Amino acid sequence: MLYYSTIKMEVMIMKRDLSICPKFEKAFQVLGKKWNGLIIEVLLSGECRFSTISAAIPELSDRMLAARLKELEGLGIVERHVGTGYPVQVTYRLTKKGQGIEPILVEVHRWAECWFTAESGEQGKTETS
Repeated sequence: MLYYSTIKMEVMIMKRDLSICPKFEKAFQVLGKKWNGLIIEVLLSGECRFSTISAAIPELSDRMLAARLKELEGLGIVERHVGTGYPVQVTYRLTKKGQGIEPILVEVHRWAECWFTAESGEQGKTETS
């Protein structure tokens, strides 16, 4: 009976913990979605045209880039700016909300440098290293 009670208590704690921070979960959904982190990384350097972002991430199709930019714009992370000149130039930049992601990406870079090899993306160090 004690074993059952312990398991039941652990399940209750896990359920409660998941509901504590839905914002945390949302942040991981946004940042963990394929290409979003790389797009944000490119835009951290400043305002960019679509073609600049596309050239910086050659594995990303233009169709997917357009979809991700639209999604990030809808989330208030990226801002689309349409110039008034001719030809019309469309540029993208991070909003204040998007710029707030920079310290997170810096830490992810540090973590990745420490734990993954460049060639394979596999684990570089072990916990005993």
